Amino acid sequence: MDKLLIAKSEPLWNTDKRIISLIGGFIVLLFALPHFGLNSFYLHLMIMIFMHAVMAQSWNVIAGFSGQISLGHGAFFGIGAYATSFLYVQYGISPWISIFLGMIVSGIAAVLIGIPMLRLSGHYFAIATLLIGISFQIIFQRWEWVGAASGVWVPMTSEDSLLALQFHSSKMPYYYIFLVFFIITFYLVWLLSRSKLGYRLRAVRDDPQAALSLCINVSNYKIIAYVISAMIMAPMGSLFAQYILIIDPDRVFNIEISIIVLLITVLGGIGNVWGPIVGAAILIPISEYSRIYLGGTGGAVDLILYGLILMLICIFRPEGLISFFPKNILERKKQR
Repeated sequence: MDKLLIAKSEPLWNTDKRIISLIGGFIVLLFALPHFGLNSFYLHLMIMIFMHAVMAQSWNVIAGFSGQISLGHGAFFGIGAYATSFLYVQYGISPWISIFLGMIVSGIAAVLIGIPMLRLSGHYFAIATLLIGISFQIIFQRWEWVGAASGVWVPMTSEDSLLALQFHSSKMPYYYIFLVFFIITFYLVWLLSRSKLGYRLRAVRDDPQAALSLCINVSNYKIIAYVISAMIMAPMGSLFAQYILIIDPDRVFNIEISIIVLLITVLGGIGNVWGPIVGAAILIPISEYSRIYLGGTGGAVDLILYGLILMLICIFRPEGLISFFPKNILERKKQR
């Protein structure tokens, strides 16, 4: 009885004021960072870190929370990119509106894919999602209505436009837009991880049979996780499309997108909300710097470095780099 009372008295959230202050200070630093004289390259680097951290968090929801390894998650990135660009070019719909339309389309696609696919598990599900991701790329390469292999070219505005999500004079507006999406996404996923839904997803991941015995509909919760994951991924495709203004199937449906988000999450710590931040902060600079200093050969070198880092992590820190952090930062306080 005493243990039950102690368990009930434990806080659901990490209420340590030092941790809250640390997170708050980190957010303030991120907002102030562009005013410290960062040049265009470093702004771009931070934008890529924010974008890939959110994408990795998306993959973390389906793989880390519900235990389904998806190798075709880049499809939802591409759907978001095409939804925003195509609707803006063809119908003049503001990207701010089409971002949410892209999320809805990705969610619907996730349901249609997930109902048959999530009956599979393990490597069967991984292979099936890989084929789905490749299929999307092939379909869009041949779909004339959306530009086929040529893709979609977003017309440039004559000047900076918040409504059209185009900024030509500086990357700073893009920095803040990606930063806001980054903060909102991580806050919502953190809430998810502490909610009843989050605990049920982890129950499905850890022991599906035990979850079934507790009247948890395993199939339904897998689909829910897949839909949430897809709807997190889509806005990054939309923002990326407005950032580069040129998209094509080979770029936004590339299998490399799915692989890189997997690598980031595993490196940082799969199943942990903070893992994608750590992974993105390490892997994305490696990619960008190798591309700059090694020119055309950098594409192979960064993959070699990814492999070496992951090999070391799997051997010495299978829980990811997040396991180096003190547990009192990552976990709630426990009453004694």
